[in-house]
Amino acid sequence: MTRKNFHIGEQIRELRVRDQLSQEDLARVLSIPRSAVSQIESGERAVSSDELRKCACHFEVTADYLLGMENPPEIILEHKSDTPSSVQEIRISVPEAQLQKFKEVILYILEKCAGKPNIGQTALYKLLYFADFNFYEKYEEFLTGAQYRKLPYGPVPYEFQAIADEMIQQGELTIGQESFNNYPQKRFLPLRKSNLSLFGAHEKEVLDQVIDQLSDRNAKWLSDYSHEDIPWKATGDKDVIDYELVFYRTSPYSVRDYTDEGEGEE
Repeated sequence: MTRKNFHIGEQIRELRVRDQLSQEDLARVLSIPRSAVSQIESGERAVSSDELRKCACHFEVTADYLLGMENPPEIILEHKSDTPSSVQEIRISVPEAQLQKFKEVILYILEKCAGKPNIGQTALYKLLYFADFNFYEKYEEFLTGAQYRKLPYGPVPYEFQAIADEMIQQGELTIGQESFNNYPQKRFLPLRKSNLSLFGAHEKEVLDQVIDQLSDRNAKWLSDYSHEDIPWKATGDKDVIDYELVFYRTSPYSVRDYTDEGEGEE
C-alpha cells in the first residue's frame, strides 16, 4: 500500500539532499534538464519508468520504495543482543568488537582504494560484500557479520548508512561528491587509518585479495558480477542474503579449495 500523503518527488528530493547532490547532478544521472528535476521534486512532472529505474540504481533503493509502497527499515545500532521488534524496525545487535571490526574494514578498504576514481558508494558496497562472503566461505566464520540485502543492483549492507553516519559524527569518515564518467558519485573518505591490530593475518589476507582483484572495476561491472554469485541469485528480492549460500558457489566465485577435504575419512 502506498504511504499516506506520499509524493514521489519529495522522496527523490530527500535522497538527493541526503547524498549531497545538486539538482544539476541528479539531472546528469537521469539524462534530463535540471528544470525537469525541479518539476519532479515539486510534483509538477511525472517520473518515467526509465527515470525511476535510474533513480533506484543511483540511490541503491528499490523502485517500490521510490513509489511509496515500501517503508525503509529503521536501523538502530546496538551493542547487545536484542530481537527485531517489527518488520519495519531492525535492531542491528552486534557485539562491540564486531561493530568496531565493520568500521575498521570500511576504513581499511577506503585507505587502500579511496584514491581510485571508480570507488564510489556502490563499488564500496560490493567490495564489502565480497570481503564478508569470501571470508565466510573460506573460514566458516564471520569477518564483520554484516547483513546484506538483495536489491536490484547488487548486495547492499543493511547497517552501512547507520554506521557511516556514526563514523561521520565521530570524525572518522567524511562524504564527498565527485564526477566519474560524467556522472555524480557519492564517495566516502577516511579521516583516520584503520586499526590493523583488530585484524588477524587471515582476515587481512582476504581483504587484500578482494581489493587486488576487484577494486579497479567500476560500479556497473561489480554490480553485474555480484548478480552471478550464488548467494545473490538464490535470495528473494529485498531479502537478507544467507551466508550459508556461499557453500554452493561455483567458479570463479568460490575461494575455497574443496579438493582435499574429506580425505582420510573411511
